[in-house]
Amino acid sequence: MLLVLGFHAGVPLLSGGFVGVDVFFVISGFLITGLIVREVRRTGRLSLSRFWARRARRLLPATAVVLGAVAAMTIVVLPVTRWSSIAWDIATSALYVVNWRLADQSVNYLVSDDAPSPLQHFWSLAVEEQFYLVWPLLIIFLLWVQRRFRLSLTKVLIAGIAAIAVPSLAWSAFFTDTSAAQAYFVSTTRLWELAIGAGLALVAHRLRHIPMGVAHVLGVLGLGAITYAAVDFDASTAFPGIAALIPTLGAAAVLVAGGVERRRSAATILLDTPPMRDIGTLSYSLYLWHWPLLVGAAVVWGRDDGTLSVPLGLLVVGFSAVPAWLTYRIIEEPFHHARMFVRFPVRAAVLAASCTAVGVAAAIVVSFAVPQSAASAGRAVPGAAVLGDDPATDPDGRPVDTVEYIVPDALQAEDDRARLDGRTCIDVVTGTEMDSCSYGPEDADITIAIVGDSKMDQYLPALQQVADQHQWRLVTYLKSACPLVRVPVEGRDKINEDCATYNEARYEALLDDESIDYVLTSQRLSLALSDDVSKDERLQAMVDGHRDTWKVLEDGGKDVIVVLDNPYPQLDVMECVATYEHKLTECAFPREDGDTRGGAPAQSAALEGAPDVAHVDIRDFICPGDTCPAVIGNTLVYRRGSHLTATYAASLAPRIDEALAAAMRLD
Repeated sequence: MLLVLGFHAGVPLLSGGFVGVDVFFVISGFLITGLIVREVRRTGRLSLSRFWARRARRLLPATAVVLGAVAAMTIVVLPVTRWSSIAWDIATSALYVVNWRLADQSVNYLVSDDAPSPLQHFWSLAVEEQFYLVWPLLIIFLLWVQRRFRLSLTKVLIAGIAAIAVPSLAWSAFFTDTSAAQAYFVSTTRLWELAIGAGLALVAHRLRHIPMGVAHVLGVLGLGAITYAAVDFDASTAFPGIAALIPTLGAAAVLVAGGVERRRSAATILLDTPPMRDIGTLSYSLYLWHWPLLVGAAVVWGRDDGTLSVPLGLLVVGFSAVPAWLTYRIIEEPFHHARMFVRFPVRAAVLAASCTAVGVAAAIVVSFAVPQSAASAGRAVPGAAVLGDDPATDPDGRPVDTVEYIVPDALQAEDDRARLDGRTCIDVVTGTEMDSCSYGPEDADITIAIVGDSKMDQYLPALQQVADQHQWRLVTYLKSACPLVRVPVEGRDKINEDCATYNEARYEALLDDESIDYVLTSQRLSLALSDDVSKDERLQAMVDGHRDTWKVLEDGGKDVIVVLDNPYPQLDVMECVATYEHKLTECAFPREDGDTRGGAPAQSAALEGAPDVAHVDIRDFICPGDTCPAVIGNTLVYRRGSHLTATYAASLAPRIDEALAAAMRLD
């Protein structure tokens, strides 16, 4: 628990503190299976109603209280642009399936710009609840097998657990290697961790008599393994996968050391102290409360990047003990031991349904609280069309506090994404399969390949207009977070292997297609990834990689045109506009800072050494002057992160047409 709290508070030494959840899974599997097996050995059967009733009254009332509190905090504190998404988070958390929702969102690069959900930590509780539903059913099936064939109960249970643990571990290793973001959240990659604890519970009675010296060694090694993982692991660690064996086996070793009969190992002496026991008592409520409070505090007191300083993070985590203690004393313990629920499991079922209904109702309240978007039908949305040929001096390009209306409405801007003839034409971050779009006549005189990541994809609405005007053909080779460059690039703090594989297929497709005349490309700021060089050297490696890539395409008979990346806001413009709709100047940002954060510096440096490569620069029509406004021509410029709204991108069509004609040297 302390590892998770420290990690979420941002303690630098606990870069791998997320392994505390894995330790929790092992302990949970151990405790729950121990309870089940003791009941089976004592009574010869397992009462599902009583088992689920115990879980319901132990966990669900506190959960309902926190979900209600999160709903209230969302409406009072969090930006309105997040409300709809959080409403879904509340509902799926109440139903304990939020981990699958998070897994689905994790593959979407454009969602990755979102601030974290105040219920993101519920993913582990969802995994645990799913375990509580399935595990006793498996035990009952194994009991039937044991009686039907007159086998040893322990051996049958161990075989059943192994039949789940081994495939789950194999799947965890494979899925982590192919899609780590999804693998982190889904239940199937975590079952083996719970199974380690379950298997240990089956043989715990035989381990109680191991020599004390062995127990000491196991305890120290176990704590050492957990500590090593908590300190050495970080976001670049392929996790869960095989790496999760270190903290989980460490947790198992500590459990063995703690189960030695009538003696205490070094590990248990350290862990069995009054402060540690108090934390253990409050651990569930602490876990429920600390993360929503951190998210809320980050909105109110966070830095420019939306994070809290470490001291403030620790202060918030410490304060979370107050509502945790109150929840434990007023909600958790009374419901857990209430005689009316203990004696009558049916009433506990009613309690469970009621608590779930509270969470779903809270989600509905938040959903209905979302303001209705302003009607925009029939309204002119000139966007960049209001700017003259010298946008830097055009008054329509200066930030203002208010405008009559904004399209798209900030509450709907997240869905205002680029499409080509109604199709989404960009492949997601994970995976290597290429899904290309083709638009325009097959026998067009000019075919342009649109290549790069989401920063190139965002211009498709404008490029479609240009292609229609000239009867050009467009063919897309786009992948989120994957620039067209032949050097290793970073992805979630590690090499983006999927991008490297995808790029090789992309190069081959571009060079093999003789109909392609031009390659139009752009990308976000990406650095060549290496632990052995400085940031400047990594940037230079990316510059060199651009030049090498462009030369390969030119040697293959393609003319390359680079679209310089747009300026990056240092704040979430969409959220800012929703919050400061009557003071939009709060959402403006310096052009110089925006250019520095984007990919344009690397692109410009690469162009200096590539005289035959043309470029398109429309940044002045996205950010006129020294300050970038949030709204131009009644059009919201940015949606999530640094991506342009499709509406504003479409308004850039005449400027892109003009710039392309010059770059293509068309008469």
